[in-house]
Amino acid sequence: MFNETKKSMEWGDETLTLETGKVARQADGSVIATLGETSVMANVTFAKSQKEGQDFFPLTVHYNEKYYAAGKIPGGFFKREARPTEKETLTSRLIDRPIRPLFVEGFKNEVLVICTVLSHDLVNDPDVVAMIAASAALTLSGAPFMGPIAGARVGFVDGEYVLNPSIDDMHKLRDNPEQRLDLVVAGTKDAVMMVESEAYELSEAEMLGAVKFAHESIQPVIDLIIDLAEECANEPFDFQPADYSGLYEAVKKAGEADMRAAFAITDKQERTAAVAAARTKIVESLSEDEQADANLGSALKKLEAGILRGDVVKTGKRIDGRDTTTVRPIVCETGLLPRTHGSALFTRGETQGLVVTTLGTGDDEQMIDALHGTYKSNFMLHYNFPPYSVGEVGRFGFTGRREIGHGKLAWRALQAVLPSATDFPYTLRVVSEITESNGSSSMASVCGGSLSMMDAGVPLKAPVAGVAMGLILEDSGEYAILTDILGDEDHLGDMDFKVAGTENGITSLQMDIKVAGITPEIMEKALAQARDGRMHILGEMANALTEAGDFSIHAPRIETMNIPTDKIREVIGSGGKVIREIVEVSGAKVDINDDGVIKIASPNGEAIQKAYDMIHAIVAEPEEGEIYRGKVVKIVDFGAFVNFFGKRDGLVHVSQIENRRLNHPSDVLKEGQEVWVKLLGFDDRGKVRLAMKMVDQETGQEVQKEKEEAEG
Repeated sequence: MFNETKKSMEWGDETLTLETGKVARQADGSVIATLGETSVMANVTFAKSQKEGQDFFPLTVHYNEKYYAAGKIPGGFFKREARPTEKETLTSRLIDRPIRPLFVEGFKNEVLVICTVLSHDLVNDPDVVAMIAASAALTLSGAPFMGPIAGARVGFVDGEYVLNPSIDDMHKLRDNPEQRLDLVVAGTKDAVMMVESEAYELSEAEMLGAVKFAHESIQPVIDLIIDLAEECANEPFDFQPADYSGLYEAVKKAGEADMRAAFAITDKQERTAAVAAARTKIVESLSEDEQADANLGSALKKLEAGILRGDVVKTGKRIDGRDTTTVRPIVCETGLLPRTHGSALFTRGETQGLVVTTLGTGDDEQMIDALHGTYKSNFMLHYNFPPYSVGEVGRFGFTGRREIGHGKLAWRALQAVLPSATDFPYTLRVVSEITESNGSSSMASVCGGSLSMMDAGVPLKAPVAGVAMGLILEDSGEYAILTDILGDEDHLGDMDFKVAGTENGITSLQMDIKVAGITPEIMEKALAQARDGRMHILGEMANALTEAGDFSIHAPRIETMNIPTDKIREVIGSGGKVIREIVEVSGAKVDINDDGVIKIASPNGEAIQKAYDMIHAIVAEPEEGEIYRGKVVKIVDFGAFVNFFGKRDGLVHVSQIENRRLNHPSDVLKEGQEVWVKLLGFDDRGKVRLAMKMVDQETGQEVQKEKEEAEG
């Protein structure tokens, strides 16, 4: 009934298996990839004809995590997987980016790739497994896909690269100073197609070495996919790219001069209007059949790309007048918004981000319910890209894949320089409002985010800046690397290469390629050029702020204290009674974790001190020889019981009340009276022994030892 094919290999410390022919047999390509005990099923279908009038490539990638894969039931009311999580969205993008450029040029049939996590061993991250499964399914499907690709994750520990480190190693990246890198690389047999990373100030050489290590490590996986395809791949789909050379010549003849003049305008809005006018003029000059041709959009784009790309490679001059290495003018401002905790306005040319930082307490941490477990995050970065930022009208309020991806890239760049939670016990939320955009708004978010957090008083280890690099690679082999690319250069170029970091090294690297890959030589040159750009931007940022500023009066103050773990129960109390009382009496927020770390938060310093004193009284132990302020709670014939240390009581024997003989303690004491006592010690049964007579009841100071000895 089934025509199964299975291929396996040892990859790193695990076994990688690809199998097909048993499940989802009506899909054009279906592969289940398994690494360790993590399994992902990828199913590919593609339309056998192009929709009429289709002028773009409609590829959609969906990565889905099923909670049953880890033996879990989804939280929430509906108890089923709902909208995509951030992890699912980011992984969908991770798979889409390296496979999209590898479809044959001109192929515009709809393609759907669905990757479903079936089993998760909580060790091997399913994202790389899903990428391999998707590549294998596409290779088997018969679609005009110039793959296969493969992907790998790389860590960096003690100067050594590690292939496919565990989820725990990557999840604890911030807390493990030895683990300095989480890098995912995808590539073909000959070239790297995509890079995504977060790093802890790696040098350019270390980062390039990691990319090369990953590319070498994926070669056996590519061979395994090819081996599988040789046995059971579908017949290649009969696709012949449309020949629109005649249409392109007509378009070029009708409007090359106007289009070249439009691209010579340096102002973005004027240039955009001129390009649109040139396009309209070209279309109006064509025949009805030419206007109805589905390849008209491709012909127009080819004309625009030819003008922009050719001029840059030949002359080294770009459409806004810059050379290939110059960064646009930068203006940095901080402290714009009086009621926020921190704010910055970062403007680079026609790209601008208003970035705001808010400091919160432990109650504000984000709870994340993931397949590998539930955990909290105390750093959030949210990126918003409204239509007005590019002078357009459009749908507003919807958080799309682009917003999530750009926000995560900025998050990765900044998280490496955050202070430890013990040194700075705040929850951080950074929001980047993109108010203008013409290239690399994600890197503007990095720069603005760094300034905004410093304005809020966050003691970053170092300021972070980011820059976007571009590439124009001609068929002749000539190329130009562009620093700080414009939107048009991103749209019509061959590479989007974003590098963020400090003066000491790289904290995040993201690369997307629109051609069949780039060589290590080009990547090395791009990294070096990006470093120069980053250093320049850091210098401009230093004109606004070089270190953490003062705390806003509107931000909460947080103090931390550590208590023995065996005292946690006493601080919380039965049903939380004690900790609720502390909060109510002091007016401060109190958070306590399983390690005995307590965070006390309030804008009022007196409230923090009150809560601290109440907790200290519960967990601290009284010290012999110390003097304490107490209250008489009970009087008996032989002495008085005094509450002197939290809820701890001790006995002042009648002989220790005054330096004279008393008939009864009530001669000088009454219940509720406050007194000073000295802790003499503990008797054989652990009872506390206190004394009053050796303490001056007015000042709380101990009387002279000579006098004590004379009277004792």
